[in-house]
Amino acid sequence: QVQLVESGGGLVQAGASLRLSCAASGRTFSTYYMGWFRQAPGKDREVVGRLRKSGTDSYYADFADSVKGRFSISVDNAKNTMYLQMNSLKVEDTAVYYCAAGTSWTTNSYSYDYWGQGTQVTVSS
Repeated sequence: QVQLVESGGGLVQAGASLRLSCAASGRTFSTYYMGWFRQAPGKDREVVGRLRKSGTDSYYADFADSVKGRFSISVDNAKNTMYLQMNSLKVEDTAVYYCAAGTSWTTNSYSYDYWGQGTQVTVSS
């Protein structure tokens, strides 16, 4: 059973940065494909970025067009934690952010098997 716990959300002004954490159980990042998703009120859950292992000590990540160049993903294997670094935040980035783990390399949230509880990010103008 995979357990995921997000943290790091908060209220920031537009243009600020925030780093979200996703603490995982076991060898999650080498076993599963990982995703960061977000869901704003009244909207569908959408992918923000995905991560997969690409080598012994390396990972590959890709991002939604809406966050490309502003967001990045990193992993600290010693801490079993994945991070979502969010820079140049915009009001439209306001949402609940989730990390997820699954066995398919996909942007479809329904294909991910394990989810964290989510963390709220609010960006004010």
